[in-house]
Amino acid sequence: MKFSAIVFTLLVCVACGCESDNNDITTDPAEGIVLDVDASLFLTNTSAVKITTVPCTLSDGTVTDCYQIVATSTPSDHEMGPWCPDNISDDATAGGIWLENGQVYDVDGAFIENMATFYNDTTWLMYDANGDIYKTATEDDCANAANPNVGAVYENFCVECLPSYVADLTQTYLIPITPVKLSSSLAFGGPGGPPGIGEQGPSQRGIAFNGVVFDAPAPTDAILGAYTLAPFDDAGGHINLNAGYHYHAATGVSTKISQIDNHAAMIGYALDGHGLFAQLDTDGNEPIDLDDCRGHYDDTRGYHYHADAPGNNNFINCLYGAYVN
Repeated sequence: MKFSAIVFTLLVCVACGCESDNNDITTDPAEGIVLDVDASLFLTNTSAVKITTVPCTLSDGTVTDCYQIVATSTPSDHEMGPWCPDNISDDATAGGIWLENGQVYDVDGAFIENMATFYNDTTWLMYDANGDIYKTATEDDCANAANPNVGAVYENFCVECLPSYVADLTQTYLIPITPVKLSSSLAFGGPGGPPGIGEQGPSQRGIAFNGVVFDAPAPTDAILGAYTLAPFDDAGGHINLNAGYHYHAATGVSTKISQIDNHAAMIGYALDGHGLFAQLDTDGNEPIDLDDCRGHYDDTRGYHYHADAPGNNNFINCLYGAYVN
């Protein structure tokens, strides 16, 4: 796989030896610094992302201000797709990726050809005598094949929903400008992810700088159970007619903001307003002190999260901050 990335540099003035009038940095007596969401990091220079400030109430009762982010299903920093190759002779450039047992696999022709062996199930045969792969071809195919109860009509189809199907779709997200750290974690609602403690929160995990949502784990068991395959592109995303284009893995393709201290690059914000960073630092190491939500604290970024390995079909496990009801 070949990934490209747009990389920015974030310079942070740490409050030990420099004076600043930046009102976006406050102090939590229990944790240290708290950084406000920096709206300027989002790619608002195109029509894909629009941000306004609105009043909001958080899950813990805090009345505050939030950023309302309205985003299209068209990321401005990378191309979407491809997802399904056309023929079993195609190389990795013709298809996307699949996430299985913690690993990332190229969905090339050979992967499609060998699915019966890969899953130890001879029912898998997703191509004809000429090696042409059975693919969804219309918006109706996309809608029908995405149904968990699709039945045999789309069995052994590679499901590829195209950007043109959701060109007019927008999504609206609310995140608190100033994060509020909680004393216990919140489990995500909906499918996927190990639970936190106490009440359940939203199902979506966060937002990339291009306005694309970091979504809940993809229901891969249901997809495979229908003998279909719905690959992700190299950015970890695919399209649902209701959700639009969304990510299920952080692969390093979307906009990321490098740090000046070897720390992992920032890739967006969780829905509680805490920063979301890549899994690994510039030396390829994952932090060893992550909590159950995959978060930790440092004196530069305050409390923040690190995304899970892309092969795990996951970003973070729970929220440690209040979210918008």
